[in-house]
Parts: sequence; structure tokens; C-alpha cells
Amino acid sequence: MRPLKITVLFPLLLLFVLTFNSCKQEIPRELPNILWLVSEDNSPLLGCYGDEFATTPNLDKLASEGFLYTHAYANAPVCAPARNTIITGVYACSNGNQHMRSYYPKSESVKTYPEYLRKAGYYCTNNAKTDYNTNTIDPNEIWDESSNKAHYKNRPDEKPFFAVFNTNISHEHCIFKSIPNEDLRHNPEEVKIAPYHPATPEMKHDWAQFYDKVEDMDTWIGDKLKELDDWGLAENTIVFYYGDHGGILARSKRYVYETGTRVPFIIRIPEKYKYLFPAEKINSKVDRLISFVDLVPTLLSIVGIEIPDYLQGSAFLGKQKTADPEYVYMFRGRMDERYDMCRAVRDKEYRYIRNYMPYRIYGQHINYLWRAPSIGSWEQAYLNGECNKTQSVFWESKPVEELYDTENDPWEINNLAENPDYKKVLERMRAANKNWVTKIKDTGFIPEADRVERAGDIPMYDYMRSDKINLDVIMDAAEIATLGKAENIDKLKLYLKSNESAVRYWGATGLLILGEKATPAIGELKAALNDESASVVAVAAEALYYLGEKEDAKNALLAVLKNQSEFARCHALNVIDYSNEKSPEIIEGVVDMVKTADSKSLKKYDLRIADWLFEKWDLNPKEYGVEFAR
Repeated sequence: MRPLKITVLFPLLLLFVLTFNSCKQEIPRELPNILWLVSEDNSPLLGCYGDEFATTPNLDKLASEGFLYTHAYANAPVCAPARNTIITGVYACSNGNQHMRSYYPKSESVKTYPEYLRKAGYYCTNNAKTDYNTNTIDPNEIWDESSNKAHYKNRPDEKPFFAVFNTNISHEHCIFKSIPNEDLRHNPEEVKIAPYHPATPEMKHDWAQFYDKVEDMDTWIGDKLKELDDWGLAENTIVFYYGDHGGILARSKRYVYETGTRVPFIIRIPEKYKYLFPAEKINSKVDRLISFVDLVPTLLSIVGIEIPDYLQGSAFLGKQKTADPEYVYMFRGRMDERYDMCRAVRDKEYRYIRNYMPYRIYGQHINYLWRAPSIGSWEQAYLNGECNKTQSVFWESKPVEELYDTENDPWEINNLAENPDYKKVLERMRAANKNWVTKIKDTGFIPEADRVERAGDIPMYDYMRSDKINLDVIMDAAEIATLGKAENIDKLKLYLKSNESAVRYWGATGLLILGEKATPAIGELKAALNDESASVVAVAAEALYYLGEKEDAKNALLAVLKNQSEFARCHALNVIDYSNEKSPEIIEGVVDMVKTADSKSLKKYDLRIADWLFEKWDLNPKEYGVEFAR
């Protein structure tokens, strides 16, 4: 018998291999429907995450039918920057949108995920929150529907859908108005509060009321899942549930701790899409580190779209799934009217935090945050001397670095950064942070008030990738300046003479951090009061004020209050607040600023601080001819 020729044998062998692989993977031809259920402002305070005080039967059931991610994170601890990261697949601090309510343009080279999905044939609906923290994403353009009536049931027949439903039941505002104790379903006397919180009646009450609201949110989840079942779509729909960032009790939302960034994250995948399972069996826990920047590449991987190179996350499902990452990254910028800058790195054991403004306390007064009775009671307990050491830290200036063994210290109260036993861990995670901010070209190293003058209408994402900036030099200055070492004073003085305004800003910042040790640089700081950058002037003025040069500092701040930039004025008002300066000249300067503002709305952050200053100074705005639009 003559042997088969290779030209005949090879096609047969290839057909066998392809058939075997196809049977093995069992990949269906149709695209899966995808449903996102999103709750606002809640950490994993759920029964399925081991919280026995929580009442969450619907999410517990969803977890039993799917996969629960134990290390899922929001990259920002507040909604708008977190959602900017979600919609683009690029860190908001790389887009230039890390500051809360900062409506700066998005780069045209950065696309939103609904644009990709619609091209792939999906009917995309959003019900209904957007809050993308930019002025160049039009929800009506990127979604088929975006409103409180948007629904997958409106799609054309047989068209796959991607649908988002968002609830604000557990949002921060849910504790602003206290429910009587007798009407609470969760007993305030039985709730386990964080060790950094004093057990004031208001604190225990707000914790219990929040658990009630999480229970109500769980009911909403149950209704949405039942609706999917009633429409007969559950077998064809992948369900994602996640919280948009951490919880609402003070030191969680807005802060790059576990309580502010870790989120509940559950995925239920129908059996027909078993090839997407992240573990062998349903009702499994998945310990892969994931964060919101991974959502866009994961969606593209699921639906078979090649992941573009500019995306900054990694797919955790589908054919383009990557190896498990070693780290996830988080950031904090301006929170409403208060400036701060923090970056954080988390691996499966530790959390590293780098504070680039360590001269600011954690507990900066934020108008919206202070609407909760609990934080006011905490502040008063501190002022009364009723807080222990752990509970007092929030009201004191920050260290430059923080390091926590988060798996063994889940509340992150034991800072190990100065512990020599953890030196190698500290150095490793410090390097990871530096590598990350460098790689993504973090826009946070440019003061917000300077960015418009520097970039104009150019999106910061594009500006940072142009030849108009040497970011490495700026970042090196920031790293050295924030160390707070007196031995670097000559370098800091040289930074003040740099041609790069951001380097001058960090030079002034370093001298501010040094406090009285910066006395030899008074001459350089006074020269900086004439800087073309309002941000440099504001920082130099604050440093000089604490060095006893109050008149020069006040005059410089009064000049900044006349600046055209809302955020330059906001920065100067922050300095005035923390200096506790209440001279007639300062009061008059604040009054003039408010009177000349084109709007008196407290949505403007400079006016929000001005309003706070009148309250702090115990002055009636009307007596000064000023009235705010609330």
C-alpha cells in the first residue's frame, strides 16, 4: 500500500487539530450580553466577603453563582476620577483628570469603551450616571442610550447588549440625614467600627445607618437580577457587579487606603461561556489583583477586539488575558476644594503610600464630607482630647511614606515605613511607584493652576507626551523635595531658579516641608513671590509665613486672590485657611474676590473655601455685602 502524500496528510491533520481545539474550548459563535450593576461608595461590607453584620442575600447568592474577586480596587477613591479611568482604560492622573470635578479635555487618541463595543455590534445603554470628569465625552454620542430610561430591552431584536445600571442608594449622602435609632435595622450598639474612629454616638449611628443602606442596595441588585431572569436573558448574559470606590465613613472615600479603594467585585458567567471562567468552578474566590483600569481591556478581550497599546490596564478574562500583575496603583488629587497629592501601590500583602503634600493633615475640612454627623463628632472628640493615638493620626500632618501589612493589618493603622525589618519591602514598593508614575506620565506633578497656561487647549495626556516638557526632571525634583531632608536645602534653592516652573514649585514645596530648617533660604523664597507661576507664589508664601515673614506672605497671597484662575485662588485660600491668618487685609481680599466672581455658586471651589472662611472666622457674609448661591 502506498503511503499518503504529505500534501494530503497535512490538511487532514490540521483539520483534526482545529476540530479538537474547537471542541475543547466550546466557544459559542454569538457574542455574550454583558450587564454591569454598579453601586456607589461602598467597600466590601457584604456577607459574601465575610462581614457577618451585613445583610446582603442577593449579592451573597450572586457570588455563589459566580466568582468573587478578593483583591479588586478602584484606582481613585472618589467617583469622578474613578469613572474617568473606567470609561477610558487610562488612569485619570495620566489623562489629566485626577482632580475632583476637573473638566479638562480628553485626548482624541484615547477612546471610550462604548465606542469599541458599538463597532463590534453591541447595543450600549447607560442608566444613568456619567460623571466622567471631562468636558469632551458626550454621553449622547458614545452610548445608544444614556438616561434614566436607558434599558437593554430597547435594543433591536437579536442584537447583543452591553448595559450599565447604577444606584446611588449607598452613596455618601445617605448618612447626611440621620434616621432615628429605633428605625434602624442594624443596631448602632452592635456595629463594629474602625479602630481609628472614636465610639461617639454619631459615629456608631452612621456606621449602622450605612449598613441599612447597603442592605437596601442589595435589594436593588436583586430586582435587577430578577428582571434579567424575567426577560429570559440570564443564560446569555455575563453579569458584573462592583462598587465604584470605597465606603463613606471618614478616612475611606477620598483616601488611598484599603477602605477607600478596595471594592466588592463579582462576576457571574453562564455555562455556555465557560471558557471565560477565571477559576475551574463557580462559587470560587479569585485572588488576582485587578483594578478599574483593567476593565476596558477585559471587555475588549471578551468580545474579541484587539487591545490597543495605549490602554494602561491588563485583561483579566478572555483570549487576551495576561499573567497576574504584581501590583495595582491608586492616586489622590484635589478633593473638591482641598489640595492633596498621594500615590499608592498595593501588592497581595502590602500597601505603600507616597504623600507628596505631607504638610497637610489627613482631615482637611471638605464642605461635602462634613455634612455627615460622624466626622464632626470625631473632630470634636479630637479637640476635646478624647481620642487615643490611633484616632488622633487623622488630624495630624502626614508622613512622607506609609507602608502597611494590609493582610494582617486590614485597617492599616500600623505604619511600617520606619521599621528596619521592612526596608526591602519599602524600597521595592517605592521603586514600583516611581516606575508607574514615570511610565504613565503622571500629570499630577504639574500644579493644577499652571496647566492651562502651559497646555492651553491641548489635552494634558497629549501635552505630557510632547517635547514641551521634561517630566523626569520634574519627578526627580518632587521625589527629593518631599523627603524633607535639610541636607537637600542647596538643591531646593537651585530648584527655585530653574527655567521649569514645576521644578520651582517642588523646590518651594521642599522648603515648606522643612519648616524652620528652611531659614537659610528666606532670600530665595522672597524672590519666588514674584514668580510667574501662581502655584509657586502660593507655596513660597506659605513657607515664608511660617518663617515669620508674614507681611510679605500676606501681600503675595492677596495678589494671587486676584488671579484669573479659580484654582490659583483656591490654592491661595487653602494657604490662608491653614495659616489661621485673619487680618483686616486678608478679610478684605477675600471679600473683594467673592464680589468680583462671575458666579456666587458654591460649585466653584474658591467660593466654597471663602464660604468656609466666613464660618470659621464667625463673620456674617451679608454684613460684608456678600451672599453665596447655595
